Amino acid sequence: MTVTIYGVCAVSFMMLMYAMERRGRYFIAAFALGCLLSSVYGFLSGAWPFGVVEFIWTGIALRRYVNS
Repeated sequence: MTVTIYGVCAVSFMMLMYAMERRGRYFIAAFALGCLLSSVYGFLSGAWPFGVVEFIWTGIALRRYVNS
């Protein structure tokens, strides 16, 4: 149950930061953090493909932050 609550919070944070990206580059960094938190959730819950994809999105978001 704890992992599920963590996952809901992590994915909700990620989606909120994605929606706010246009407000500033720091929201892109926060989105990257949300992706990383969601990746951890994927691995903790046993859904490793989700964890891998979210980890890749973390890298993409970090690159967007650096280049913005």
